[in-house]
Amino acid sequence: MMYDQTRAQQPAGQNRVPSERRTAGPEPLVPSSERDKVLQRLRHALNTFADTPRDALEEAESAYDEATAQLVTALAARRDLLRAGWAAQDPQSPSDSEELRNALRQYREITQRLLQL
Repeated sequence: MMYDQTRAQQPAGQNRVPSERRTAGPEPLVPSSERDKVLQRLRHALNTFADTPRDALEEAESAYDEATAQLVTALAARRDLLRAGWAAQDPQSPSDSEELRNALRQYREITQRLLQL
């Protein structure tokens, strides 16, 4: 079996047409609407620091806590989705073996992203 680099770079379960263009960068872990809410709270904390430093710090800490909670939730959901995709696969089957290879690639990518934070 030959290694298909193009297919290995695709998300599991997604069949891409060769003419289809890849988006720039990986998919965000936290939805942009949730990320925007946390960033708005953080900006508010920064803007109010001069008038109410303690309140601003508490708000910044709360925004941090919310961001980390969202990230943990998103990572757990991603792990569950990946596991569901490979847990029932037969490693001896060529088509299942390819799905296992895809899952391994996705684990590698998400782990590398985490280590770069």
